[in-house]
Amino acid sequence: MVIPVHDVNPLRRTPWVTYALIAVNVLVFVTMPGMAGPAAGGGDLARLCHLQAFMDRYAAVPRELIHHQLPGLVPTGDIGVGPHGPGCVVAPPSYDKSPPLSVFTAMFLHGSWLHLLGNMLFLLIFGNNVEDRMGHIRYFLFYVVCGYAAGYGFALFNATSGDPLIGASGAIAGVLGAYLVLWPGARVWVLVPFLVFLPLRLPAWLVLGFWFALQAVYSSGHGVSGPGTVAYAAHVVGFLAGMLLAWPLKPGTPPPPEPRGLLFGRRARPRYTW
Repeated sequence: MVIPVHDVNPLRRTPWVTYALIAVNVLVFVTMPGMAGPAAGGGDLARLCHLQAFMDRYAAVPRELIHHQLPGLVPTGDIGVGPHGPGCVVAPPSYDKSPPLSVFTAMFLHGSWLHLLGNMLFLLIFGNNVEDRMGHIRYFLFYVVCGYAAGYGFALFNATSGDPLIGASGAIAGVLGAYLVLWPGARVWVLVPFLVFLPLRLPAWLVLGFWFALQAVYSSGHGVSGPGTVAYAAHVVGFLAGMLLAWPLKPGTPPPPEPRGLLFGRRARPRYTW
């Protein structure tokens, strides 16, 4: 897997929405119970119970989205002692959960620092140009629509699952799909792990096309040892939704600048005008 670090694609305006989305995602993560503190590994039962209660209320659950099957008992965040020792107390929910709204709230929840930082890196590199092309308001609506498409798309493939779905990955996959449509030839600096991290400047169609191909393969169950915790199908659906929504903007999109300097690890041949 390559790690993008920068794209060669100048901006015309400040990407305030992208910055705001990153800030909100980070703020939500550091205030989530049990995630940003020392108990993120799950060693503190009190934090674990609070986290389970928080996720049950604000995460998207496929069977709730498709069948509107809300649970009769949910974690309360309290600790109780049962026949098998201490555990999290469950009781009828004291709130009314809206499954459609949970898709939106789930876009701002992450399971670990690595999950958060990886998503925000992709959003920062590719989201700023997409926002620049669409404008602030249209870009935010586009981001939300891609997130909903990814969430419901994943739920359709996992309609009976009760596992929570969280993360901005589906919406960000839509941003990647839009970038691929609008600037397939833009150059992206990436780090390629090969004994050491090799810096290369590759075209966006190769970087993002390779990323999408991996998600498609993994979503089919190939290349992974088990079901895991990554919603690959959400990435695939979000990416395709982003491509579809961005396609009408392609004719009026200015091309990226001509590449100069290093190209695929070698110095590009200069272009002359006569």
